Amino acid sequence: MNRYPRGKFILLLVVLLVSGLYALPNLYPDAPAIQITRSEAGADVSTDALDRVRTALDEAGIGHEQGEKVGDSFLLPLSGGESQQAGADAQLRARDIAAGILGRDYVVAQNWARTTPGWLRAIGASPVGLGLDLRGGVHFTLQVDMDTAIEQRLESWASELRVILRDAGIRYREVRHQGETLLARFDSADDVDAAQRALRNKFMEFTSRRDGTTLRFTMTPEALKQIQDYAIDQNRTALNNRVNELGVASPVVQRQGADRIVVQLPGVQDASQARRILGRTATLEFRLVADDADPSRVAAGIAPPGTEIFPFKGEPNNPVVLRRQNIVTGDQVTHAQMGFDQTNGEPEVNITLDAAGARAMQRVTSKNVNRPMGVLFIETRTEARTVVNADGEEEVRNVSTKDAYVINVATIRDTLGSRFRITGMDSPAAAAELALLLRAGGLAAPMYIAEERTIGPSLGAQNIQSGINSMVVGIGLVLLFMLVRYKMFGLFASVALLGNLVITVGVMSAIPGLTMTLPGIAGIVLGMGMAVDANVLIYERIRFELRDGASPLAAIEAGYNRAFQTILDANLTTLIVAVILFAAGSGTVQGFAVTLFIGILTSMFTAILGTRGMAELVYASGKKTPTRLSI
Repeated sequence: MNRYPRGKFILLLVVLLVSGLYALPNLYPDAPAIQITRSEAGADVSTDALDRVRTALDEAGIGHEQGEKVGDSFLLPLSGGESQQAGADAQLRARDIAAGILGRDYVVAQNWARTTPGWLRAIGASPVGLGLDLRGGVHFTLQVDMDTAIEQRLESWASELRVILRDAGIRYREVRHQGETLLARFDSADDVDAAQRALRNKFMEFTSRRDGTTLRFTMTPEALKQIQDYAIDQNRTALNNRVNELGVASPVVQRQGADRIVVQLPGVQDASQARRILGRTATLEFRLVADDADPSRVAAGIAPPGTEIFPFKGEPNNPVVLRRQNIVTGDQVTHAQMGFDQTNGEPEVNITLDAAGARAMQRVTSKNVNRPMGVLFIETRTEARTVVNADGEEEVRNVSTKDAYVINVATIRDTLGSRFRITGMDSPAAAAELALLLRAGGLAAPMYIAEERTIGPSLGAQNIQSGINSMVVGIGLVLLFMLVRYKMFGLFASVALLGNLVITVGVMSAIPGLTMTLPGIAGIVLGMGMAVDANVLIYERIRFELRDGASPLAAIEAGYNRAFQTILDANLTTLIVAVILFAAGSGTVQGFAVTLFIGILTSMFTAILGTRGMAELVYASGKKTPTRLSI
């Protein structure tokens, strides 16, 4: 008589069936492909362009599929690569051929195409994403320029301080920042007294000190940390958006230390394109033009107080004098879309500001109608240069250069709100790229690429093969030991172990955004080892009960029931460790923690319910009571 509840058998079958379905897409590896996108944002890839690319690939002997439209892009899978390296080589050749044919009107990038059958994709099943160490790709470490972030914030506070003093009618000699300190100089002690009264309960981020007719505001450590955290978070968000624009699957964008951000793009072999998009720190500043400046002094490079001189785009001999104070900046842009001027057909960028930016724009433009406003474009580039250090030795250093020029000057005809446009773009491609950078979010501070590594697909393939080999050898030895040591019950454990692998992969495939890495494989192997450990505890308990004179069925019952608490306690402590690793770690450590957590849960399920079900089917489902156990 079968004493095991039927519901548990049904549960086992359902879990195995569903897990098997979601694990199945992992048998269909991604195929190398090229992704074709129009430079003009929102435009579709033309049929003529695709036909020209397909013809050129045929002539070059590169096999390809028909491909499919993915959003605004077209994904063209390649075929015929006998190995992953051959596929990668064909991918590079195909990318170069397509880019040469299509020119600057299109962006051609390397990507991967899913080969999962349609019926599996219809139920939401997809393979587990592979990390950088398994698929290959590019790794960037970006250094955030914290000095500039602090300087920008201090300049903003200085402007705010001037406004408060002006509104209160208090005369001041100067307000400026020196290091991490704001200085406000006055002509008399009475003005200082009045300023202290006006500033009471304001500027809580500073500690103030009176020094004669000067007020010194020193930034608190908490405010300093807040600026650093904001700069990192804002830049990380912007990078996330830019990575999404690249269309990379399973990217990693995370903070490293106090002032660095790590970006990993699995599957991307075109490091130049990724570097061009991620490394650029383009942003905009909208400022009033100082139209009352003396042209002769401006021509001599002498800027009036409170202003700066910038060249006009493409016209270095036509400088523009801008007020230092920004009206709004690029990080207040919520949406940017390329378009065309309806009157002259020239490319333009239509911009939408957030609420704070809209209020600032409205406040300034309402008071400056019929005055010119300039749009300042700032881009920071970092290049590796060989320099001579203090010891007279040559070394390679990252040197940042900043390009700043005015791209547009327009007269304010009416009060502007949250929506307006920028004209004067060189080409539709330039307008589309500026819209992309603005749409991806402004950077709170400049940053540069401190480290760049490209991991080839062949190394990733070697890692995958090494991981699979270690799993096969490890599982094979464990199965052999269990069969020799525990005979029929060893067979139960072996079947449960394979079921555990299927359930683990199925669960990982069902979790969106989960990425498999080498440490993740180690977590799976460790979880399977713990599944065997649980079976060993149960089987040894059954042996003990048999030696103690219990009947076979009673020994099975006692073995599972009495070993359960020990297994639960041991796995609970490991689960806690996995949670701590995930919370305190980052990157691959978190990947290891996730697979270990999933592996422990699935191992308890298969070790307790799975093997118990098989034991019940073999020994307790017949009419005769067994007289001995094969254990």
